[in-house]
Amino acid sequence: MTSHETAAPQPAALTPLTRPPRLRPGARVAVVAPSGPVPEERLEAGLDVLRGWDLDPVVGRHVLDVHPEFGYLAGTDADRVADFQRAWCDPAIDAVVCARGGYGVQRMVDLLDWDALRAAGPKVFLGFSDITALHEAFATRMGLVTLHGPMAAGIDFIKNTRSQEHLKSTLFAPETVRTTARGRVLVPGRATGVTLGGCLSLLVSDLGTPWARPSARGGVLFLEDVGEEAYRLDRYLTQLLRAGWFDGVAAIVLGSWKDCGPRAEVDALFTDRLAPLGVPVVTDFGMGHCEGAVTVAFGMRAELRADAADTADPADGAGAEGAGVTLTLEEPALV
Repeated sequence: MTSHETAAPQPAALTPLTRPPRLRPGARVAVVAPSGPVPEERLEAGLDVLRGWDLDPVVGRHVLDVHPEFGYLAGTDADRVADFQRAWCDPAIDAVVCARGGYGVQRMVDLLDWDALRAAGPKVFLGFSDITALHEAFATRMGLVTLHGPMAAGIDFIKNTRSQEHLKSTLFAPETVRTTARGRVLVPGRATGVTLGGCLSLLVSDLGTPWARPSARGGVLFLEDVGEEAYRLDRYLTQLLRAGWFDGVAAIVLGSWKDCGPRAEVDALFTDRLAPLGVPVVTDFGMGHCEGAVTVAFGMRAELRADAADTADPADGAGAEGAGVTLTLEEPALV
């Protein structure tokens, strides 16, 4: 730094967000499609799961639409916005659940009436993958805890008992899932911070937008992705490092990396890019694009314990799942 330069002010550390009410039998749950097209048969199967939990699902008018020009979108931006806005602002709706990810949230997130959403009050919001952009928006624009977990038309939501039970417990009895023990240690240590994160490529895509977080300072940061080769993961992580986004992060929890290349290479990359931060780093936590994914609440103060005895060797992927790795929320995710 030259003599005439002054250091930029450091962003404030993250603070816990407002917790929405838990669900109870008979609660009405809106299902929306803010991203990609939804297969009808999988949607119907997901609705059956919700009904089996004694919930009353309400399907958005445009959930099964496909954009007339861009087949990767579930209907037009305006229609996806209308479904989401209508669901969130309806006082009879207790939760908004995304049908699937794909791509599309970034096209519609700034079209939402955030003043109206804030006025409608807190409620449960659930999704992952492309929905990361909405998790970030709910955190920065509404200060609301959200749930990163299986979506209504997703395979885990429909067929995986472990994912179903973890999500159901989070929704109805959140005090029973305050501690999750999964993962392998890449860098040992213990840390406390506020949970945030999601899909790595989406977090990078959010950089520079008006409502993006300036950094993950004070956060227990969850990262995962799918179908990204190691050099692309390297590029994303390096961009976040160069942008100072990791400055002050308390800990990093890595989820699934399906179809992202050889495991040893991916682990070595994480060690190379993240270990110099000097904070605990855990991998294989089992959130995101993987079978049996757990539900993670974002915006909660949590403690990560990653004991050195279970440190993984990136060269061979060794390590006992869940041994010595625990994440404990300071309080239940929902009130």
